Amino acid sequence: MRKIKIGSVGLGRLGYEHAVNIATKISQAELTAICDIDAQRVNQVATELGVPYQYTDFEEMCKNPELDAIVIVSPSAHHPAQIAMALSYGKHVFSDKPLGTDVAQCLIAEKAVEAYPDQVFMLGFMRRFDPSYLDAKARIDRGELGRVILVRSYTQDPISSVESTLKFAQWSGGQFLDMCVHDIDLVRWFTKSEPKNVWGIGGCFEFEQYRDWNDGDNVAVMMQNEDEAMSFMFAGRAAAHGSNVETEIIGTRGTLRIASVPSINHLEIMDSHGVRKECFQDFLTRWHEAYINEIVEFCNCIIENRKPEVTVYDGTAVSRIAYRCKESFETGKMLSMKD
Repeated sequence: MRKIKIGSVGLGRLGYEHAVNIATKISQAELTAICDIDAQRVNQVATELGVPYQYTDFEEMCKNPELDAIVIVSPSAHHPAQIAMALSYGKHVFSDKPLGTDVAQCLIAEKAVEAYPDQVFMLGFMRRFDPSYLDAKARIDRGELGRVILVRSYTQDPISSVESTLKFAQWSGGQFLDMCVHDIDLVRWFTKSEPKNVWGIGGCFEFEQYRDWNDGDNVAVMMQNEDEAMSFMFAGRAAAHGSNVETEIIGTRGTLRIASVPSINHLEIMDSHGVRKECFQDFLTRWHEAYINEIVEFCNCIIENRKPEVTVYDGTAVSRIAYRCKESFETGKMLSMKD
């Protein structure tokens, strides 16, 4: 089997997860190069994973003629420029979400992808590759739920990891872009309909510093689509029990619930505290299989010369919606997507 030689940029929590997966879990891929501004970190990971090429300069990595593809897991603000650069050097590109930190950046990425139609570009909406969400989507498409009435989605990060989150909060684009993009993407994916009206609300319930960035540590949005389907999304930074992502899809003929209790397995513990289940403690553990599956799909698209289902336009659409939600949150008004 042909192996896709990949260079990966960014060695933070998710960047390291992808690097390990590419190097050890994905038979179609070979981790050939890694890049990060921290040279010591690059050397450490390269030694651990046996990566032959090390870079602190992204363009130098893109120039490497051995590489077939680039995986971008750098800070969000760098994504559009790095997408454009990697494509210009003839590489296929996988980029983590979001596509950019504002709509103008997303449009830059769109133009870059359009300029290289023979290369594969894929955006990392990993929930689409989680087995439970794939099952739910298939059931919806088969008509088992009838017409979708409501999608309810909660995305909560554990309070135990908030310090690392706070370091990047002011450059993240805000909760609606940084956290709700996955929920917004699911609504569009499940309903095949675009939003008509959005109403964003929220506040600072635990971490007042979010006010300095016109943001909240816990926010929510109500949305109604063009087909009248409704959705409610909640994003929070202070979950005491761990990483919690749950989704409910209510239809005219049935209801689907995914991870209504965020259990790491089926084990029940009975002791002096009562009966309980342990929860995922971080997003990497919850989405480990999905992160592998999305890179497998990226590699297969290159090998089979086909385009992924997730496109650059999905990234722009979700970012546009997220920013409209943020505007609604800041103004306190329900806003139309058409204004």
